[in-house]
Amino acid sequence: MPISLEDPKKFRPLVSQAHQVAMNMLRPISRKYDKAEHAYPKELDMLAAMIDGLSESGASEGAGAAGVRRDEGGATKDEGGVKNGANLASVMSIAEMCWGDVGLLLSMPRQGLGNSAIASVANDEQAERFAGVWAGMAITEPGTGSDSANITTTAVLDGDEYVLNGEKIYVTAGDRADHIVVWATLDRSLGRAAIKSFVVPKGTPGMRVDRLEHKLGIKASDTATIIFEDCRVPKENLLGSPEIDTKQGFAGAMATFDNTRPLVAAMAVGCARAALDLTRSLLAEAGVTVDHDRPAHLQHAAAARLLQMEADWEASYLLMLQAAWMADNRKPNSLEASMAKAKAGRVGSDITLSCVELCGSIGYSEAELLEKWARDSKILDIFEGTQQIQQLIVARRVLGLSSAELK
Repeated sequence: MPISLEDPKKFRPLVSQAHQVAMNMLRPISRKYDKAEHAYPKELDMLAAMIDGLSESGASEGAGAAGVRRDEGGATKDEGGVKNGANLASVMSIAEMCWGDVGLLLSMPRQGLGNSAIASVANDEQAERFAGVWAGMAITEPGTGSDSANITTTAVLDGDEYVLNGEKIYVTAGDRADHIVVWATLDRSLGRAAIKSFVVPKGTPGMRVDRLEHKLGIKASDTATIIFEDCRVPKENLLGSPEIDTKQGFAGAMATFDNTRPLVAAMAVGCARAALDLTRSLLAEAGVTVDHDRPAHLQHAAAARLLQMEADWEASYLLMLQAAWMADNRKPNSLEASMAKAKAGRVGSDITLSCVELCGSIGYSEAELLEKWARDSKILDIFEGTQQIQQLIVARRVLGLSSAELK
């Protein structure tokens, strides 16, 4: 069937609202919280309350973290087999918000990456019980890097509780969130299949925030190291099935990323768009006009470079939309999610740094936000799986090889 590349009509008000918030609320305080690292952006409380109200009223589909639940039936019949749903709305609105500020978007209460994990993996009872929480996601450990399959944090069943032990690093919103989704292994001898995720409320005995990291970018967002020492959580807080299915392998745990990777792609898309828009304006002030109707090689070198970056940006944007749309329509999107994350992460860093270069001293100074966007965008090519990991996943999917066959 033909594909429309225009924004779905029903999402245009949401996208417009997100853009207005980015321009009028996030941009004005962007530099303030870049300099005040670890200070909580109090201005976000009012915005979060507004989003909660819209979500409860049903007036803003996609305002919150969505999931990638699938069934055998595909998309809902009442939409004619095709649905533009919460995942698509989320990436479109997130891209607009990150046109304002990535770090502030990551600091939004109740919009953490752990919320997407809950939405993707939780059963109906858990989804209801954890509705309204603010959940960070704790995956990375010292020594594991991007290879989540080598997680060493353990979860041992003791009566009606699991006992967690281990250390997690680079937990986004780890200090501010009221819950943390922790990835741990039930049995290290069984490898990837034994890795499960657990929802741990903040304040649970045996869980403590050890330190906050000082970072290159996204300084408005807190990034924590969290220690678990004999931390006991109810067994009902294990997301999904407690059974270890060695045939399924790591697929169950990795399904979370099918949702979160398009979200990170959206962040990179939004930040890169901000840099492109400002650079075009600054070039125009310098007398360099970008003409989309003329071949690039017949224009000023700076204009030609901007046209090249815009083409790369559009490819990233379309891959992001495809991955989210497939999730809405309950189609397996692991390949597309990794493609979107890989393309957007790489292009985002390339565009923001190139815009700094094109704008010279203005781009490099704090007179504009270009240098900040270049710093902020780097993490979007790293977390939720680095560029190299995404390329490896894409290669495995395209070639039909397992992780053991292609390392």
